[in-house]
Amino acid sequence: MTTPLLEIRGLSVVFDGFRAIDGIDLDVRPGELRFLIGPNGAGKTTLIDVVTGLTRPTAGTVRFEGRDLVGKREHQVVRLGIGRTFQTAVVFEELTVEENVDLAATFRMRLPALLRRRKGRSAAVAAVLDRAGLVDLAEHPAGVLSHGQRQWLEIAMLLAQEPRLLLLDEPVAGMSRDERQRTGALLAEIARDRTVVVVEHDMEFVRAYASSVTVLHEGRVLTEGDMASVQADPKVREVYLGRARDTRAAEPVAEPVAEGVG
Repeated sequence: MTTPLLEIRGLSVVFDGFRAIDGIDLDVRPGELRFLIGPNGAGKTTLIDVVTGLTRPTAGTVRFEGRDLVGKREHQVVRLGIGRTFQTAVVFEELTVEENVDLAATFRMRLPALLRRRKGRSAAVAAVLDRAGLVDLAEHPAGVLSHGQRQWLEIAMLLAQEPRLLLLDEPVAGMSRDERQRTGALLAEIARDRTVVVVEHDMEFVRAYASSVTVLHEGRVLTEGDMASVQADPKVREVYLGRARDTRAAEPVAEPVAEGVG
């Protein structure tokens, strides 16, 4: 087994008495395309917030390539090689697609390199645009892009920062079937030389593209493995198909997840 790229041990997060994360242990290894699934309130986004410095844990450790992330600020986490997207794409609407990617690429540049920058499209930016399938849209303002195109642009902006770990929060939400397929192919291609962790509710998408799956429930890891073993796990069936419908009927997200897991 390879050494984990991301190693989480005993992680807990408590908000005003509510335990959002309750003692999670999680390893993410280089080259994985890992999906985090579970109902709303399971702790998925909170987990990403802790890794990226947005939320400070109540207890536990988070290590990336052996370095402790707890207490690091967001920009420090990015410089260590971790990038993330949000449920709503964050792009600069008045800039072109190319300018957005170019701006993201400057994040790792030192001042002398910035001052020496040549006019025109750099080879690095051109490569990212090509990888994300955005070459034909390079001169378009980001503000005119469709929802799916904005998501691809945000992923391209992450790639321009050269992260080793990408954390993507519901990247295919609101996309058409064709856009989801294109996004899945992009993520699979990125995972050839990056590690990708995806928070997702679309079980069809998860089944098609996940190399490994972690199921979170009530702030804990319920089970993990490949999609076939997760679907067959009795704990998953109990939570999403049995007890969940009787004793946790107030959770509006339990029903959609049940449809995908069963």
